[in-house]
Amino acid sequence: MTQVQDESIKLVDLVMIGIGCATMAFSLVVFNIANHLADGGISGITLIIRALFGLDPAYSTILINAPLLLIGWRFLGKQSLIYTIYGTLMLSLFLWIWQRVPISIDLHNDLLLSSLAAGIVGGSGSGLLYRYGGTTGGTDIVARIMERFRGVPMGQTLLWLDVIVLLISLVYIDVRHMSYTLIYSYIFSRIVNFMQAGAYAARGLIIVSEHYQAITNDIMDQMERGVSLITSEGGYSHQPRKMIYVVVSPHELHQVRRIINKHDTRAFVSVISVTEALGEGFSFEIPHHGLGKIFHR
Repeated sequence: MTQVQDESIKLVDLVMIGIGCATMAFSLVVFNIANHLADGGISGITLIIRALFGLDPAYSTILINAPLLLIGWRFLGKQSLIYTIYGTLMLSLFLWIWQRVPISIDLHNDLLLSSLAAGIVGGSGSGLLYRYGGTTGGTDIVARIMERFRGVPMGQTLLWLDVIVLLISLVYIDVRHMSYTLIYSYIFSRIVNFMQAGAYAARGLIIVSEHYQAITNDIMDQMERGVSLITSEGGYSHQPRKMIYVVVSPHELHQVRRIINKHDTRAFVSVISVTEALGEGFSFEIPHHGLGKIFHR
């Protein structure tokens, strides 16, 4: 059966996208503009226009995005289109606000600190925006068009557009400031990836043991974690066997190892880094009444 994508507009999405836009705008005004750091994408273009013509980025953001949205609306679903328009307007609004609110953070003219702060704060805002399905239009739309008609991957298009914008930015900043802009861009991208992947890391364990039932029972009873039993086949013996798959938080690894060693010191264990874990015990609390047994499949 074909899965129908949920295109409904959610209040929590709009609130979090708004917070993300406010954070991005704050970073752009307080760190980038204040310390003469450039940027990539549409934000970078608005900074170039500001430097050359004195036009407020709050206005140029809308002026640049408006035709792009008209061109790209057919490539966006209903939800994506609404979220993109909303994100663009919110970013422009907060750019206007932060430039008129007397807020400054004294970093003693240290460009390294400024680039780190811009990357962390701006990346957090952008990551939050993307995490809840929002965008601020701009180069994302261009990248989608290139992928649709030219078969060029979106990531490649976005990279080259950022490179072009940063090179053009040399018309108003020197090489020294550009060097710190590159540091900012790297930190920014890492924070966005971190936010996208999920702040709650976990560990997945694949356990192969003849004593799988005893290990499974102890994990469910003592840790109240859900456990899946996967039927596999030995590559040499071609005999069917059971593998245990369980996801735990990093601090629980020691307890799982203790349970495994209690029953089988020769068990094969593979530990996998899980970038995000959703559901009982991760994105909400475990009810303490033995519900771990429900997940024994």
